[in-house]
Amino acid sequence: MSKGLVLVADDDAAIRTVLNQALSRAGYEVRVTSNIATLWRWVSAGDGDLVITDVVMPDGDAFELLPRIKRLRAELPVVVMSAQNTFITAIKASEKGAYEYLPKPFDLQELIAIAGRAVSEPRRSPRERGIDDGGDRMPLVGRSPAMQEIYRLLARLMQTDLTVMITGESGTGKELVARALHDYGKRRNGPFVAINMAAIPKDLIESELFGHEKGAFTGAQHRSSGRFEQAEGGTLFLDEIGDMPMDAQTRLLRVLQQGEYTTVGGRTPIRTDVRIVAATNKDLRVLINQGLFREDLFYRLNVVPLRLPPLRERSEDIPDLANHFLALAEKDGLAHKQIEAEAIDLLRRYRWPGNVRELENLIRRLSALYPQEVITAEIVEAELRGNDPFATPSAPDAGKAPTDIASAAEIWLADYFSSYGNETPPPGLYHRVLRQLEVPLITATLAATRGNQLRAADLLGLNRNTLRKKIRELDIQVIRTIR
Repeated sequence: MSKGLVLVADDDAAIRTVLNQALSRAGYEVRVTSNIATLWRWVSAGDGDLVITDVVMPDGDAFELLPRIKRLRAELPVVVMSAQNTFITAIKASEKGAYEYLPKPFDLQELIAIAGRAVSEPRRSPRERGIDDGGDRMPLVGRSPAMQEIYRLLARLMQTDLTVMITGESGTGKELVARALHDYGKRRNGPFVAINMAAIPKDLIESELFGHEKGAFTGAQHRSSGRFEQAEGGTLFLDEIGDMPMDAQTRLLRVLQQGEYTTVGGRTPIRTDVRIVAATNKDLRVLINQGLFREDLFYRLNVVPLRLPPLRERSEDIPDLANHFLALAEKDGLAHKQIEAEAIDLLRRYRWPGNVRELENLIRRLSALYPQEVITAEIVEAELRGNDPFATPSAPDAGKAPTDIASAAEIWLADYFSSYGNETPPPGLYHRVLRQLEVPLITATLAATRGNQLRAADLLGLNRNTLRKKIRELDIQVIRTIR
């Protein structure tokens, strides 16, 4: 007995053949066509339990057909396939009412599983709405399998208010994802408010989040609204949530549990309507074990976990990203540039400790500093090795970083272990070594940039706020010189 009739539309004969065979073996009756007109004739005649269609067809666009299908047969599930594997394609598929979006090339077993769910549990599509393609300012770029999974997950989350926890290394684009959730979601007409926990003094975080009343503390000369109030009706992005102090965690937990808060110094509860998106580059489970993060708050925030892969895990996206950043640089007034294939190969082999942010900074630097129209492999190699011909000489008497970090670490470790003799050294060795190497490295970088913290952060692959925090915590003296 047939599981149902599947209508397949694709202008590629090989794909039609493969889908016909795979779906037939899975127990479905299959009809295939190479054009939109035939597909629409079948659908309008009431045929089919599932539609599987490519987006771009010789006689039309599936995104233009989808609203017509939804108006005529709202219960008919449509799976959209596309070789244009961008974030916008995934969002459009969702917004136009597609049951699922599959980037090409796709896994046949995954498609069969999707077909099974679609036929057995058809569902009505979300409300259709228009979507801006974002132009050159596309929020997320990449065609790798890892990014395709992220696009598909985001498309499912757009029309919900579920709390999302974004994890990933620094520079992977966590705030970009949060903004995409807001800008393409149902709260897009409300405000998007971001707060970075690591950039705010711990004793001010509660006031920043919840606001304060006049006289609540020394210096509170008037009432001030907090980020929750500012984000009302929109999205509140809590970046670096792992750096939130325990007292503020307790108050945030109450907001998530009861949907209300009180200002610092206030007594009247205030109802709130915001979507929470949190992000961290730390392992919150480790912080929980260390007693630095509330376990109950973690589960409240981690409703939908979303991990952003580091750039080294999706190096196939580097050509698209590099050209995207070149286009942005040109749009911002810098000269038109091209990057040769050999230079792209070098970028793909680099490890990118600063991730996408480091790549963007490099591309903008290449666009601004080099007069050549074509960015060559030699230029990229010089930059990646730190042999930048535009680098400013180090300041006199500045602290100097070790020329061989591995040797410096070995020397320090030998001294460290010898100081304890036969005793077992205390735990936390990784952080002790890191702290010993951080100070001279940051000091030397600041000296080389003549105290320019923005350029130093760029060279180190750090966020500027992170660098400022380290300068303050490590008590590093910023040496500035005059030419």
